[in-house]
Amino acid sequence: MIARLLALLIAVAASAAPAFANESAADKAICAQAIAVAEREERVPLRLLRAVSLAESGRWDTEQRASFAWPWTVTSGGPGQFFPDKPSAIAYVRKLQAKGVKNIDVGCMQVNLMHHGVAFRDLEEAFDPIHNALYAAAFLKELRMERRSWSGAVATYHSSDPTRGNAYSDKVFALWQNENQREFKAALAARQALYDSRRAQIASR
Repeated sequence: MIARLLALLIAVAASAAPAFANESAADKAICAQAIAVAEREERVPLRLLRAVSLAESGRWDTEQRASFAWPWTVTSGGPGQFFPDKPSAIAYVRKLQAKGVKNIDVGCMQVNLMHHGVAFRDLEEAFDPIHNALYAAAFLKELRMERRSWSGAVATYHSSDPTRGNAYSDKVFALWQNENQREFKAALAARQALYDSRRAQIASR
């Protein structure tokens, strides 16, 4: 089981697009912050929606050696396209729509405009990280009620085809486990740093 999860994580990292050179830490945190709010609002298991976002719009951060979701992502019939800002992403979607393309995924959570576009007033709102994440969280929770499990909900979020959906669910749950482990290690490191700092203060008295 562990070997399988490791293989999935290696495949995810290899397929993630690299970040733009001028992206700041704040840029890279846009989706994560919106998703944290959505998880709380819809009571989705902690970091599960984040894992879905990494599978949907994840990009690789070479400095942090971890993936992060990108809000200005557009997918339509091929690999996701990553844009430096919202206006560029919206312009690309409008170009696709002008050609008659309807099957388009957008934003942090890659919400499909053909099936869920009515949930947003316009493209500005569809790409807005908070609106995008809140809708995705509500939809995932609805699927949880229908499928009676989070793994089934995640699978159906991607596809109603069992083979494709189950493979996607495995990928997301591998990412979820990895994110939980990263957070746990970060918490331990922070506690150790605080402990070392207090010991140093006591020793200097």
